Amino acid sequence: MGFQAYQGEGWLLTKAEQLINWGRSRSPWPFPYGTACCGIELMAALAAGYDMARFGAERVGFSPRQCDVLIEAGTITKKMVPILKTIYDQMAEPKWVIAVGACACTGGVFRTYSTQQGISDIIPVDVYIPGCPPRPEGILYALLKLLDKIEEDHPLYKQRQEVAESLEAAK
Repeated sequence: MGFQAYQGEGWLLTKAEQLINWGRSRSPWPFPYGTACCGIELMAALAAGYDMARFGAERVGFSPRQCDVLIEAGTITKKMVPILKTIYDQMAEPKWVIAVGACACTGGVFRTYSTQQGISDIIPVDVYIPGCPPRPEGILYALLKLLDKIEEDHPLYKQRQEVAESLEAAK
């Protein structure tokens, strides 16, 4: 009987997931990691003119342990790779990453030995924003896309799959 409650879309677990997803999507806590010119556009998106706070990202944090959205804006050099990885590892689960600009997405125009060619080799990226630099409207659009993703995908769903598999294995 217990397995049946986890196998399908159980009412209680489904409603709890929807409530948690709704809450998380209304209150992302971004960690701005601006390393180059894209950081200026990120600051513009956070300022009063574009007001990222109207989408719930009002509390910008500068401690990775208190944030759940890493916004990497700019070039990453090879010497910065361990720092970026450490910051990502310090963030609590669930966590999401937005890559802002051509340099964060693919390395941009800097095809040199000292520049990391995109951050997706270091950390998983959820939303890419192309451009050199992208406009603040692009950053806001990416945040909205991430909020949609947060509402649809949640660790409880993955945990439910794991519980179902472990209960099936126990039979």
